[in-house]
Amino acid sequence: MFTGIIEDIGRVREIKSLEGGIEISISSTLSKELGIDDSISVNGVCQTVVAMDNETFTVQAVEETLRKTTFGSLKAKDLVNLERSMTLETRVDGHIVQGHVDTTGTITGIEYEGTNWLFTIRYPESFKDLIVGRGSISVDGISLTVAREYDMEFTLAIIPFTYDHTNLRDKKEGDPVNLEFDILGKYVQRYLNNRQDL
Repeated sequence: MFTGIIEDIGRVREIKSLEGGIEISISSTLSKELGIDDSISVNGVCQTVVAMDNETFTVQAVEETLRKTTFGSLKAKDLVNLERSMTLETRVDGHIVQGHVDTTGTITGIEYEGTNWLFTIRYPESFKDLIVGRGSISVDGISLTVAREYDMEFTLAIIPFTYDHTNLRDKKEGDPVNLEFDILGKYVQRYLNNRQDL
């Protein structure tokens, strides 16, 4: 479980094909603090460390992960958002993020507004009930707040600190991003759907 507060921006060093998946090696200052079997969020995707040294760690993504996330389009030298799993002593400064990506979205607009950046993201219609104005959402593992909502799109207001300390600074229109909707909203939706079936 994570908070959506990014600890480091890693850089993909190498991607190897595996049977039914890929192996991703990532350079990061966090590597020396990781251990085998540790959970780490990579662009919002909960992964397990399978190898590490003082400069690099490695994770393995299976076919299901490649289908539901942007991992299939990762390339060497890409920047990725990293967060270690939370502890019981950790303040939840963002929101509860599971690292279980629901779907991918596409950046349709980036606008600089003087003090912040506005990122607009299009998402699949089947998730429209999970977008709430001023509600929480995880985008590539970053805990963010929906500023505006439209028909199958939402806009995020990105403060300079978040822009400078995440991979959003490297994004452009047309890029895909991983989306995880608020777990509380998903439970409410499930409850209401079950009530309708009674």
